[in-house]
Amino acid sequence: MGEESESESEYQSQPNPSTTTYLTNVPRQTHSSPTKLPSRPRKIRKLCNTTDFHNNSNPRLIPRSLSSDGELESAISYLKSSDPLLIPLIQTYPLPILELSQPPFLALTKSILFQQLAFKAGSSIYSRFISLCGGECNISPDIVLGLTPQQLRQIGISARKASYLHDLARKYQNGILSDKSIVEMDDKSLFAMLTMVNGVGPWSVHMFMIFSLHRPDVLPIHDLGIRKGVQMLYGLEDLPRPSQMDQLCAKWKPYRSVASWYIWRFVEAKGANSKATVVGNSDVSVQLQQQMLSMQQQQQHQHFLDPLNGIHNVGACAWGQ
Repeated sequence: MGEESESESEYQSQPNPSTTTYLTNVPRQTHSSPTKLPSRPRKIRKLCNTTDFHNNSNPRLIPRSLSSDGELESAISYLKSSDPLLIPLIQTYPLPILELSQPPFLALTKSILFQQLAFKAGSSIYSRFISLCGGECNISPDIVLGLTPQQLRQIGISARKASYLHDLARKYQNGILSDKSIVEMDDKSLFAMLTMVNGVGPWSVHMFMIFSLHRPDVLPIHDLGIRKGVQMLYGLEDLPRPSQMDQLCAKWKPYRSVASWYIWRFVEAKGANSKATVVGNSDVSVQLQQQMLSMQQQQQHQHFLDPLNGIHNVGACAWGQ
């Protein structure tokens, strides 16, 4: 299903469509020591051994969460050896921080509400939505289904987004989705199931998987920032198409989520140094600038999903600095 497409604000938060990607300005550093990870969410049940996963012998198995002890450090070490071009990026930017995730239903609800909105407008609507539900802890499928389109419209939620929220809640109520099943699904199945929700497109799912579930091997092939970063990193003449991204980034497996984070940082820094980072395509340049603004706005929201901090912080986890 497609992402929310109607214009509800002055900014587009999902260029490709999103959390986003979306990075805040980070001072360039020659060296940085790993940052201590804050409180960790419950580890995703490991269903495969490390050898099987790194050999990618069975992509349907659930890999260790990046929040698992030592996994992020392992990812950094692996990427340095598999792609030397990433080494300067890894040395320049500090180790990502993974913060405690919110329940999947709450993170997905928030992702829908923030679509196509500037951070300030999205935060205002989300605050009113929380009040309407009787508090953030009360946001559940039953509560959401109990809200009429008229009630949602009164707090600034479009009719289309109201239908998206209700569709997500119905899929939970009918047992098609649940927080438990989402956490325990493999990446391929999860992508297929979440894109069945009206208003939740591939970009939003990728952001949710990276920033809410801390999945290690997610490549947002539709994300303009990632595509532009790959173009710059490898000196490509043209912006790579989404269909080319898997092959171009194959050496990053099984830690494409972490590589993507550094690529987002790389593009952000380039954008800060030169106002237009995309050569020869003004439309793409404007789109990239919109995406960067969105990512910065989303990253300020420490409890929401991204590209990155939770760029979009589409989900519930934030990659801080």
